[in-house]
Amino acid sequence: MARRHSTLPFRRSRRRSSRPAPPVEPDKEAPVVFDAIVGQALPNVMFEVMLEGGHKLIAYVAGRMRRYRIRITPGDRIRVELSPYDLDRGRIVYRYRD
Repeated sequence: MARRHSTLPFRRSRRRSSRPAPPVEPDKEAPVVFDAIVGQALPNVMFEVMLEGGHKLIAYVAGRMRRYRIRITPGDRIRVELSPYDLDRGRIVYRYRD
């Protein structure tokens, strides 16, 4: 019996492609970090937060804190990260143990 040749196309060589490298993205700007105290719990896991200087802002809980079910209540001392572009909204990244 004669062997049949496969009908699959020929394999391409494993040489490096001549595609250009993807463009390099500029580094992200570092967040501004502050210590704060939780003032009031708001709907949708948002909190009114008071910074050390008396400035008030709205902050939400970071995903890792939600994942590990870290509870935040009014009066807790926390660490907040703010974007340099919007200083009225923040992300709660750490709750200090008191």
